[in-house]
Amino acid sequence: MAAVLLDTCAVLWVANGDPIADEARQAIEQAGATNDVFVSPISAWEIATLVRKGRLALSMTPDAWFEAVLALPGTALAPMPPRTLIASAFLPGEPPADPADRIMAATARSENHVLITRDRKLVSYGQDGHARLIAC
Repeated sequence: MAAVLLDTCAVLWVANGDPIADEARQAIEQAGATNDVFVSPISAWEIATLVRKGRLALSMTPDAWFEAVLALPGTALAPMPPRTLIASAFLPGEPPADPADRIMAATARSENHVLITRDRKLVSYGQDGHARLIAC
């Protein structure tokens, strides 16, 4: 099975043990067995922003929460080199307008990861053939 990149919504659901689609759960379990579940650094920013705006409550600080997620078995921080950030500005087709979503798509493309997401715009982008993804 391919390595997977969890979109921020998927990170939250997995960390909380919330239900996700069977295909996504199986892909995460298989990737986790080979230490191939990745979380983007941009998710740390998105989580912190949600907490700051009062749209997300955590039982610990956002940085402690994010470190706890990265400590989960099989999980690692996805790379975010300048080439990926630059690629996010030049994605083919009609990518999402949200910069964080663009970075997710560019990371999945550049690292050859399957993106796990429920974000409608990212799902549509994947269905157009521009990124491999599994809807969760």
